[in-house]
Amino acid sequence: MPLEWTNDLAVGVEEIDNQHKELFRRINNLLDACVQGKGKDEVLSILKFLDDYVIVHFTAEEGLQKRYNYPNYTSHKTLHAEFKKSIYDIKKMIEDEGLGPHLIFRMHRTVVDWWFEHIGRADKEFGSFLQGKI
Repeated sequence: MPLEWTNDLAVGVEEIDNQHKELFRRINNLLDACVQGKGKDEVLSILKFLDDYVIVHFTAEEGLQKRYNYPNYTSHKTLHAEFKKSIYDIKKMIEDEGLGPHLIFRMHRTVVDWWFEHIGRADKEFGSFLQGKI
């Protein structure tokens, strides 16, 4: 099931919302590659891009949090670090075991569920904090 952007996921910061939309598009590319059996190399390539893009996105979010003294900065940054570790673990499992149904399920659960939870809770909270400050 692909990620679908809806306006209720918007945090109200255009830069962050646009990055979230791009992440959704890239995650959907990853899921499509897995479903189509495009192979380990392509899936790893998409994961590598996603890993790099997440760094750009997390850096932007954390920069705004520091600039505006967001009180939950440390816990939010910890969530980002945990996600990056999850992506690393998935890439390692694919390299070690290949790309089987159990890894596709884990990747979907980790990536899709994490983003919906993170944006819907932590990022929305941050967006509310920023309202009127930017």
